[in-house]
Amino acid sequence: MDIIHLLPDSVANQIAAGEVIQRPASVVKELVENSLDAGASHITLIVQDAGRTLLQVVDDGKGMSETDVRMAFERHATSKIRSAADLFNLHTMGFRGEALASIVAVAHVEVLTRRPEDEIGTHLVMAGSKVELQEPEQCAVGTTIKVKDLFFNVPARRRFLKSNTTEFRNIITEFYRMVLVNAGTAFTLVSDDEIIFDLPQQTDKQRIEAIFWKDKRKNFEAHFIDIDIKTQLVNIHGFIGKPETAVKNSQQYFFVNNRYMKHPYFHKAVMNAYQGLLQPDTAPSYFIYFDISPDTIDVNIHPTKTEIKFADEQAIWQILYATVKESLGKFDIAPSIDFDQANAPEIPPLPQRNQHIEMPRPNFDSNYNPFRQSGDFQSSHARNSTRDWEKLYEGYINDKSNLETPPTLAQQVSTDNPLNADSNVFQFKEKYILTPVKSGLLWIDQHRAHTCILYYQYRDLLKNDKTATQQLLFPETINLTIDDSQLMTTLLPDLKKIGFEIEKFGPYTFVINGVPVTLEQQNPQLTLQDILAEAKASGAATEENFQRSIALSLAKATSIPYGKKLSAEEMNNLINRLFECPIHAHTPDGDIILYLQTQDNIDRQF
Repeated sequence: MDIIHLLPDSVANQIAAGEVIQRPASVVKELVENSLDAGASHITLIVQDAGRTLLQVVDDGKGMSETDVRMAFERHATSKIRSAADLFNLHTMGFRGEALASIVAVAHVEVLTRRPEDEIGTHLVMAGSKVELQEPEQCAVGTTIKVKDLFFNVPARRRFLKSNTTEFRNIITEFYRMVLVNAGTAFTLVSDDEIIFDLPQQTDKQRIEAIFWKDKRKNFEAHFIDIDIKTQLVNIHGFIGKPETAVKNSQQYFFVNNRYMKHPYFHKAVMNAYQGLLQPDTAPSYFIYFDISPDTIDVNIHPTKTEIKFADEQAIWQILYATVKESLGKFDIAPSIDFDQANAPEIPPLPQRNQHIEMPRPNFDSNYNPFRQSGDFQSSHARNSTRDWEKLYEGYINDKSNLETPPTLAQQVSTDNPLNADSNVFQFKEKYILTPVKSGLLWIDQHRAHTCILYYQYRDLLKNDKTATQQLLFPETINLTIDDSQLMTTLLPDLKKIGFEIEKFGPYTFVINGVPVTLEQQNPQLTLQDILAEAKASGAATEENFQRSIALSLAKATSIPYGKKLSAEEMNNLINRLFECPIHAHTPDGDIILYLQTQDNIDRQF
């Protein structure tokens, strides 16, 4: 009996949908890109329940004929490709013909479309890849597509969707990626009957301001530098943030030929250009646009088309690095050379004309002989030098207590208290704490050690809800982007537990009335930005992850900084508290706290 057979189209489409349509944001991306390819000058996106109930895209593009609208939902049906060579000469967004077929396989879809030359349009209704209705209907020029009840026939996939807040943030992320590179197209975003964005046709700079800098008190020119370079290989233009405006929660975007892309290799080029200019744990914002011949890139290496392969990546890397570096230097951002005037040699003035100049005479002891074997071998100067060196060791060689070794640490300790008050500790460069152990010398990063300690304290406080609040004399406001605003709303209950008093004041503005008592000396706005950045980086939007992000951000903000001098008692206390933590070798985000320099390794150096 034969066992190999062809899959039904409906099943094949659902499998394809698993790659292309992963969540509501995937539908938004595919539908809006189709509208852009149709030449729309205005696109409206309507969302209900973060896309679970409804995703609707309305455009004023060229529309489709009665035959085309039906063919558009067949697998691999496309107007963009005639031959394999066309794959390397693409100027459009969608081209493989998988998106609409994948969407209709897992949702109810309704389409209204009309071309400018047609007097009447077409109304098409489909569900699960099956046509339920197709008839002529009067409608405006362009296309309207409604996607309802996403994953209605794939309940397992629907259960994997996250909360509405998380799914809407993913929609916003895709929305940003498309509107930032299509500033010449007007966009409107409506969520649950509320207008989130109403963007007219703009320049790239105006579009960036409209999305990320709604607060007009922030001057775009004071935050960003223009970059622009044209070469035979690639043209690069855009905006890079000034180093002093770098934050942890920065906005970083690459676009190539009007398409968003992820490219870690090019990101490294940008970051290398900023080397030595940024504060720790901060990153610059940038919006960089590449224009390049389509036959030198391959956008067909990933179903979402966000990963792009370049034929000349190394050369483009060098161009990008040099462009960013030059732009930073041109605007006097790179540090200037500071000549040390205090220790500079004295340069005598030039001699006057006819002035006699004497030959310089060296000053030396003509009676000195290093090979003399007599009792005078050591001069008085040498004997005095020896006595001076001996003074360096006075009190150390005779003091045997300095040579005592404290109990071992980490895995080397057998007692509950790894150090006692009499332990030897030494602070190096006001950054590391050094202490001897049986197997060598232990180095401890003081900032990371304290971060680890405070992290577990804040985590326990979040669970117990016992943190005191310090009221601010003058409440502060913080303006956020739409996605950060959604996330802040989700975090408010946990922030209240930790001691923050924050209330929403407008769509994207929050008022800070109180902060945890441990943050009295900190900037609450920067601390909240760090918390948002940690929460977004944590991935899954669970209460546990949110609490972890809050605890880690507060720990970093309030821990002992580098450069702070510590007493022996403070260092011993810090080490003891560190080894009481459940995990003490690494910080919660994976940074190394301890380094053991073994006795064998030290001996080998000598």
